[in-house]
Amino acid sequence: MIKEQYYPQAIEKKWQNIWDEKGCNKTTENSDKPKFYALSMFPYPSGRLHMGHVRNYTITDMIARYKKMQGYNVLHPMGWDSFGLPAENAAINKGAIPSEWTFKNIDYMREQLKQLGLMYDWDREVATCTPEYYKFTQWLFLQFYKKGLAYKKEAAVNWCPKCATVLANEQVIEGKCWRCDSTVEKKYLSQWFLKITEYAEQLLQDLDKLEGWPDRVKIMQKNWIGKSFGTILKFKLAENPEIEIPVYTTRPDTAMGITYVVVAPEYPDMDKIVTDECRAKVKEYQDYAKKASEIERLSTERIKTGVPLGTHIINPLNGNKVPLWTADYALIEYGTGAVMAVPAHDTRDWDFAKKYNLPIIEVIRNPEKTDDSPLTEAYVDEGILVNSGQFNGLKNTDAKKAITDFAEKNGFGYAKTQYRLRDWLISRQRYWGAPIPIVYCEHCGEVPVPEDQLPVLLPTDVDFKAEGESPILTSKTFVETTCPICGGKAKRDCDTMDTFICSSWYYLRYTDPHNDKLPFAKDKANYWMNVDQYVGGIEHAILHLLYSRFFTKAMRDFGLVDIDEPFENLLTQGMVLKDGSKMSKSKGNTVDPDEIFEQYGADTARLFILSDSPPERDFDWSDAGVEGCYKFLNRVWRLVYNVQNQLDITNLTYEYATLPKDAKALARKTHQTIKGVINDINNSYQLNTVVSKTRELVNAISEFSQNKKDYTAEEKAVLNEAIVVMVKILAPVTPHLSEEIWEILGNKTSVFEEKFPEYIEEYTKADAITLVLQINGKTRDKIELPVGVSKEECEKLALESEKVKKFLGDMNVIKVIVVPLKLVNIVAK
Repeated sequence: MIKEQYYPQAIEKKWQNIWDEKGCNKTTENSDKPKFYALSMFPYPSGRLHMGHVRNYTITDMIARYKKMQGYNVLHPMGWDSFGLPAENAAINKGAIPSEWTFKNIDYMREQLKQLGLMYDWDREVATCTPEYYKFTQWLFLQFYKKGLAYKKEAAVNWCPKCATVLANEQVIEGKCWRCDSTVEKKYLSQWFLKITEYAEQLLQDLDKLEGWPDRVKIMQKNWIGKSFGTILKFKLAENPEIEIPVYTTRPDTAMGITYVVVAPEYPDMDKIVTDECRAKVKEYQDYAKKASEIERLSTERIKTGVPLGTHIINPLNGNKVPLWTADYALIEYGTGAVMAVPAHDTRDWDFAKKYNLPIIEVIRNPEKTDDSPLTEAYVDEGILVNSGQFNGLKNTDAKKAITDFAEKNGFGYAKTQYRLRDWLISRQRYWGAPIPIVYCEHCGEVPVPEDQLPVLLPTDVDFKAEGESPILTSKTFVETTCPICGGKAKRDCDTMDTFICSSWYYLRYTDPHNDKLPFAKDKANYWMNVDQYVGGIEHAILHLLYSRFFTKAMRDFGLVDIDEPFENLLTQGMVLKDGSKMSKSKGNTVDPDEIFEQYGADTARLFILSDSPPERDFDWSDAGVEGCYKFLNRVWRLVYNVQNQLDITNLTYEYATLPKDAKALARKTHQTIKGVINDINNSYQLNTVVSKTRELVNAISEFSQNKKDYTAEEKAVLNEAIVVMVKILAPVTPHLSEEIWEILGNKTSVFEEKFPEYIEEYTKADAITLVLQINGKTRDKIELPVGVSKEECEKLALESEKVKKFLGDMNVIKVIVVPLKLVNIVAK
């Protein structure tokens, strides 16, 4: 018997315990079912879940549960991206031990996830900060190292002197450190890199394989990789022809219009190309440029600045001598660190030339321009070459190849394909990360730590208060070590790896999480991979997703996996908003999931988070919406309570053709709902319409059963089928409520061991349709017609309607608009 009152918290706790005790969510590879790997991007254990987490994990959980009911062997794991700055900040500011702070947060958030009723196989849980995990992060680094894909070099980085660490470009705000507000500098450090550029072309070409990815993500990655076809032109220094300055350009067609050349402030040969008279100003400018991030330097809105070097270069195409400048919009990391400037045909160069009174030479003419009048702005479109010697009259698109060929023939240039993508700088001067497994020996040089000595453990005897250096450097037990080759004195590398390294392979660790010999067994990885459905935020479109693709391709080449791509399908869910804004503590518009669970239950939270918008769109939180979902689940509960005496799940058989009209209507609605739900899930996971269709079915069941006291056996069968279908369709959305009702119906097994409902096509079709009759857009009558009536017959019947005739009166019919089997609108005057 079902109780009259719905108590979600009690029901949810009950079923969470049952799932744990029976191991309902455990997954093995020993199955004859097809596999399905559903994965949410794992969270940083910050302490508490937020509603963005709830949305992400509920979407993936619904997909996983649906696939399980469809007969798949489903892997749906969870873990923790648990290295990173917040734990280190807690150590600095609160005296916390990073590991203890992290695992305390993990424990709390794990319980929150269990409260949400997620179908996770907790036996496969991973945390990237455990030695068991980062042992293999280090092992993978060594594989990159052995293959020549990990190397160390001097590099210009954003450096915070107070935090004593490298900052990503995104962590530099108006020239200040995001964490301590200190002025950020550009600094040259010896840093570790992974050679992602070796895979640039594969990463670009294989985007075409990702048919299950959103186009905008693929476009973002394509732009980030930034393949371009251009030309290297080599310019000799006028004051010293032995010095050559190469420039990469995608616009060789404009090279006759060069009026100055710019080098980056960090240009390595700066001392050789600046005059003594300009040296002091150049040094001052270099110091100024250090304070700006790369993003700021490239901004189109930023006022361009620069200083002359006092020297000149010779344009080999026309012999012109033009001045050499340094400006911070030239970056040492892009191209060659030098930029040719053609103000007539580049907006940035135009602005710079106007500011510093530099010449402007038109070399590409707008076909609509008929005279030599000066340009009033940069002309950046296609045109015909002028002022370009032997290339005059060529279309600029043809001149690109002609000028490149000429440069190559005469030894001062050549065609080059280039990528915007740069090698991945992975060194971090932080504590809470995976140590880099390299030691430095006075005799043997750079030596990798042997694999049988992994993991290189993080030291615990560190001083987090030490300013100006990484806490690791304060350890008395970590830095000094012995060389694995000669046994002599050596020092460990004291940097840790970028945390994106940890998240670039975690999806593979889930396939074999307890393996202590390898990151994963190849046969298990090959069984589960690719991830069939990956769900996460659009903010990870480039870095995490690109790095994971790179890691997968490299691991394929290492012989660890047989796949080319990690994620077959990608769903990027939108943000959760409140009052139209992103939730944030500073705005005071956050919603605590614990409070929602306590007041309404997790099933209400799950239902609401899925019901309002398609998953890929932003979702606006509404307290009234939550209340409405809670009332709906109460309605479902009361519906089952009210008809419980008629329920008999052994009676699901009826003869559709002979059913009474109301029973046939419910049977039809039941099968239409199944068909619609399956189509909505299979068609880009339109989960919000799944919820709306389920609501319609509940309405139909209520309408059918509301005033009925006596049921025939077939009417009971129709009602029973509708209730069973309702429960099964709701199960992936509201698993606790569905399990409870399924048990009340007399079932001994979990509803998730049941097959998802299937529809009978014949039952989804209506026997008759209602044709709406309108006059000038206003409904005047409705008539019932058999399915299959022609357009002409609809028009004829509409004009013969007595009600229509009465409303038409003396009006003249101008035209009749027919929407077959739906609507006839008579336009009359």
